[in-house]
Amino acid sequence: MGEETSSLSCRIASLVHAHFDGLPARSKPTVRPDGTREWIPMSGIVLVKGEGTPDEALTCVAVTSGAKCLSASQVPKCKGLVLHDWHAEILALRAFNYWLLTECQSFLAQEQAQKLSDEKKGPFSPYIRRRRARQDLPSTTPPFELSPDLKIYMYCTCAPCGDASMELCMAAQDDPTPWEVPTTTANEAESEELLDGRAHFSRLGIVRRKPSRADAEATRSKSCSDKLALRQVSSLLSFESSLFVATTENAYLEGVAMPEGEISQVGCERCFGADGRMGDLKGKFWPELAQSDKEEEEEEDRRYGWRFRPFRVLSVPNAHFESLWAFGKSDPIDSSEASEASALKKSKPAVISAVWAGAPSLLLPLRGVDNGAKSLPKLHGSRTGLYETIINGVKQGNRASEPLARGASALSRARLWGLSKEIVQSTTHQHDHVSGVDTGVEGKQLTTGLHVPTQIAEAQTYREFKKEPAVLTESLKARRIAILDAKNILRGWAPNLGDESWGLEVLIDPKKRKR
Repeated sequence: MGEETSSLSCRIASLVHAHFDGLPARSKPTVRPDGTREWIPMSGIVLVKGEGTPDEALTCVAVTSGAKCLSASQVPKCKGLVLHDWHAEILALRAFNYWLLTECQSFLAQEQAQKLSDEKKGPFSPYIRRRRARQDLPSTTPPFELSPDLKIYMYCTCAPCGDASMELCMAAQDDPTPWEVPTTTANEAESEELLDGRAHFSRLGIVRRKPSRADAEATRSKSCSDKLALRQVSSLLSFESSLFVATTENAYLEGVAMPEGEISQVGCERCFGADGRMGDLKGKFWPELAQSDKEEEEEEDRRYGWRFRPFRVLSVPNAHFESLWAFGKSDPIDSSEASEASALKKSKPAVISAVWAGAPSLLLPLRGVDNGAKSLPKLHGSRTGLYETIINGVKQGNRASEPLARGASALSRARLWGLSKEIVQSTTHQHDHVSGVDTGVEGKQLTTGLHVPTQIAEAQTYREFKKEPAVLTESLKARRIAILDAKNILRGWAPNLGDESWGLEVLIDPKKRKR
C-alpha cells in the first residue's frame, strides 16, 4: 500500500478526510436510537501548488457533506435565504467560492493598509494575484487571477448523481436491464423534461433531476453530474467570484478523485470526457479569438476566457478509502459477526450536512456575522473561515418554511451576493474617502482596479443582479454566452426558477429592524 497511498489522489483523499474527522460530532452521521446507521456523501476542494515539484503543497479549502435538495414547490418561498441544493459536491463548489471571495477581500484589505502606511510588503496571497495590465484586454477585465502554479482538485466519496453514475445504478439493481422508456416521455413534447435521477436507465447522456424517493415532491435541481459538466465550461468561478477573478485555465477543475469502486469509466467518459456528450464544444472559445491568438502560447501572460476543459478522473484504491471513511452507505468490510449483524440493519441518509471553509490569508473582522469560526478556530491545523451545520437548507436551529436572515447559510444566494457587494462597497468608500473622486453613473472604477457596472453594484433584486443585468462587462457577457451554449449541448437543461424577486433587505433581521 505504500506506493499506492503516496499517489496524489490518495493524498488528496487523506487530507479531506482528516479535515472531516476533525469536525465536531454534531456535524457527522450517527446511529439512531433504533439502531439505524446514518450515512452521508462527503466532498472537498484541495488546492495543489507546484504540482510535481519538490515544493508541492496541498491545501484543503472546503469540506462539505450532504444529500438533499428542495422540491420545486418550495423554491419560490426561499427569498435567497434557503439553499436549493445541498448535495455534498454542490456545497463544496459554493464553499470554494465563499473562500475565494474572502481571499479577494483579504487581498484588498492588505493592499489598502499598505497604501495608507506606505510600507512595502510581500505577496498579499499565495493563491491569487493581480493581473498584469495588457493593451489587448478590456479595462473591465477582473483585476485578479489564480496564481499560475495553482491547480484545483475535487474529492468525492460517492460518484456524482446523474449521468456519470448510471452504470453503477444499473449494476446495483437485481435486474440490470435498462428500463423501457414510456411513450409519454419519449415523444418530442416531453423531450425537455428532467428525468428522475435513477429512472429510465436506457436514456444516457442527458440532464437529470436530483434522485429522490418515489413518493417525494419533484425537484428541478439538476444532478451533480450535470452541474459538474457545466462547470467544465463555466469554470469553478461563480457569478460573484467572476466579478473579481479572471477565468484562466487553472480556474477549472484539474481532476476529480473518487474511490475506485465509485468510478464507471464508461459513465465518466460519456458524462465528462473530451469525446463524450459535450464533445461538440471542443475548440470553442468565449470570447471568440482570432486564429493567431488561438495559436499563441503564453505562460506568463495567460489569456482569460472560457472553453470546454475536461477534467481527469483520479482513482483512490478501495482499501485506502475504506480505511478512511466510516460513513458510507455500506459498512466498511469486516468479517466479524458483530459487523455482519450490523450490516443487516437498514442504513439511512443523514439529515445533517456539514460546511467548512478555510480562512483567508489575512483574518478579517467578522462584522457581526456569525460564520462559526469562533466555535471551531482550527481544523486539522487549518484556520477556519466558515463552519456551519445545515438542515433542510438552513443553519441548524432555524426553519426553512419561515426563512430569516439569521438562518441563512453563508453559501445561500443572499449571503454570497451580500458578500460580493460588501467587497465593492468597502473599496468604493475607501476611494471616495481618500480621493474625494465621484465614482460616476455608468460604473464604479475603484482604486483597486475593479470596474463594476452600476446595474450590478446597485441592483435592487437578485434578478437584476444576476439574471437580467442591463449592463454587463465584456467578460460577463462572454461567460453568459458560454453557459448558454453549454446548456444547449446538455440536452434537457431546465431552469429552476422562482427565487429571484428579492433584494438584500432580506438580510436585515425584522426584530433588529424594529429597534
